[in-house]
Amino acid sequence: MAALYEGYTLCGLVPAQNQLYSGIQGVEEERDSDHVVVTDSTRSVTLYKVSDQKPLSNWTVKQGQTLTCPAVYNAETQEYVTVSDSKVIRIWKEDDIHLDKTFKATVSSDVWRVHSAPGGEPVVLFQRGAVRLLDSLLSAPQQPIEEVLSQEETIRWSTFIRAESQQLVIFTTEQKGDSFLYLQRLNPNTLQKYRLEREEPGLSPLSFSASYRDKQIGLLYLYPNGHVYQSVVSVRGLGAEEGSQALSLPRSLLLLLPVGEGLLKAASALVLDEAHVALVGVPHPSAGAGKDFLCIWNTNFQTLQAGKEMAGKIYGQLWSFSNKLFIPHGKTLSVIPYECPKSCLASALGKLRQAKSEESRAPASVPSWNSLLHGEKAQPSRAVETRKTRTTRKTQSTPSLTIDQVLELITTAPVEEVQKEVDGFLSRSDIQELQLSVGQLASSLVSRSLADPAFYTPSTLAQLVHTQSLCHSVCPDLVLLALERKDYFLCQLCLQFFPDIPEAVTCACLKAFISMPDVDAEKASLEPDSVSFMETLMSGQHGPTGLQNGFCPTSGDEDHTDTLSGGGTVVNTRAEDEEKTSTPPELICPVGLHKAILLNEVLQTAYSDTFLLPHLKDLSSQDVVLFLQYLQYLYMKYSQDAFPQMHGLRSPSLSQIMDWVGLLLDAHFTVLVMTQEAKGLLLNLHRFVKSQVRLVSELGKIESSLQELNKRRGKKTDIGKYSIEVIELF
Repeated sequence: MAALYEGYTLCGLVPAQNQLYSGIQGVEEERDSDHVVVTDSTRSVTLYKVSDQKPLSNWTVKQGQTLTCPAVYNAETQEYVTVSDSKVIRIWKEDDIHLDKTFKATVSSDVWRVHSAPGGEPVVLFQRGAVRLLDSLLSAPQQPIEEVLSQEETIRWSTFIRAESQQLVIFTTEQKGDSFLYLQRLNPNTLQKYRLEREEPGLSPLSFSASYRDKQIGLLYLYPNGHVYQSVVSVRGLGAEEGSQALSLPRSLLLLLPVGEGLLKAASALVLDEAHVALVGVPHPSAGAGKDFLCIWNTNFQTLQAGKEMAGKIYGQLWSFSNKLFIPHGKTLSVIPYECPKSCLASALGKLRQAKSEESRAPASVPSWNSLLHGEKAQPSRAVETRKTRTTRKTQSTPSLTIDQVLELITTAPVEEVQKEVDGFLSRSDIQELQLSVGQLASSLVSRSLADPAFYTPSTLAQLVHTQSLCHSVCPDLVLLALERKDYFLCQLCLQFFPDIPEAVTCACLKAFISMPDVDAEKASLEPDSVSFMETLMSGQHGPTGLQNGFCPTSGDEDHTDTLSGGGTVVNTRAEDEEKTSTPPELICPVGLHKAILLNEVLQTAYSDTFLLPHLKDLSSQDVVLFLQYLQYLYMKYSQDAFPQMHGLRSPSLSQIMDWVGLLLDAHFTVLVMTQEAKGLLLNLHRFVKSQVRLVSELGKIESSLQELNKRRGKKTDIGKYSIEVIELF
């Protein structure tokens, strides 16, 4: 799923007195993704280094002069270009101090915007719709400028797009309630005009955003009623029908957003990729009125992927560069990093498994939603040959049964005969539509097992799961049947191999695992790799202790005092300090070996926290405390040992452990605070969560330094596949 990460402040704002305008005209990318140029609404242009959150240079025009166009950066000449008082073009370099002493040229008509793109010459768009390349304009600044727009037609928005070898200036206009789209191609010089379809009477688009993909330009526009439309124009053949007559531009409705009572006033929609749109100033569907949010929506599946409440007033402005969103709100210009993975139904619903979970086994043959949606060629379904299949494969002396005959046999035959015939059927190499057959066999076996308490075929069901041609949707009662029969090995296999287990079933497994006696769990025969991991973890064989994953159990710094909710503090005594600096005692797992293995499977199961949290609330306080104690044990072992995750062995990741800690605290915080035996546990959890925050903070501090070092290395030479590089820090 798309995600919005923790943001930070780039600079403060001085909003206009009416507080309807942020005071920022524009934010433009400079030499690289870590530098931006910010133009305020009056007189100043400031260059910022984003990662350092500090200004590098600032330029201001004289009192009485006003900047009327956001400054842009010309990468070819390493110069900045802006316009003051609508007609004076100003050009300067970074080492210039006073704008009044730099190059100026007065043109004959009012300028709307100057646009620039990497690898291209800046382009000047005039208020009456004419377009000029900057160099050709400066060669004769007082050259006559034609009027492209009709009377009472004004420009509302513009951008510049480089489409392969073509340069396009795109702008929209409004005239008496009608909206138009202009596409100006520069080489050759052609102009095409389109008329946008009308919305409700009196409604004009609040914002526009354009993107280029697959030789097509996509125009995204948001209306005050929450309707987000997209119109597509093909670049191929652009200009062939040039003329003053406006062509009708079809549109498609991408999103119908909730706007609450009334209409949107200050909102903006920005294209992030082919399936994701960032929106600001639109109410969050689950938040109350008056809340200002930044959200990312998936247009393919009409789902809200991420949301972040922004403090202060939203002005309806939004910019995006290099996976960072720049948004003015209140008295702050904030930078919000984001991520948009490739859109598929699994990720939209939070069901996309992490890559770590897939490394220890062969790819599943269950067709992915990605294949169905994006047309990827599906590989032919092929069974994974298990040890049992190999040992039972033999030449059939009797005629082989068809799938219909085997299904008929399952309904009436005894357990031994059913197992024999199903195993024989799966051992054949001439099975057509294996996935369909496996689904039918599993459904039939589960149906009879539910109806007849004396009938159960654990080894056959496990073999069907091992084929990786089965999923929860095909046989939804399989996991619940395994829980009912206390077949924990089958439960483990389903958690491993099913990519679509619902959150309710995941919580049912968790509740069963955490509440069952250790004696019952030890009777189960579980998957060897997961057993090997926990045996290694619990054996106490580990490397030297120290600071691992940002946390050291023996560290005494920053933890001599802990503030309690009641306002008091706990002060460590000398004896306690000596205990902290001594060798830590061997950690004891709060649950048995097999119960821990089953809990690890739950930790590695895909989920969406929105759907999982309501089911987690059904756990009892005793179960929650025990599960948190186990998560604390895992974290402490990961911190104490030389990272116990081993390649090829199934083990939860540190991030999965931390995510589940957060989920449990969210679901049961009030109960845990009131539970006496949970107080010490909560203090410990707070301590190692704080250590993770401290680790991330320290990593953030060195990130920009490493990036700067990488830049100074210059052009990277190919030094071969195996090498050792040394970076000297002075």
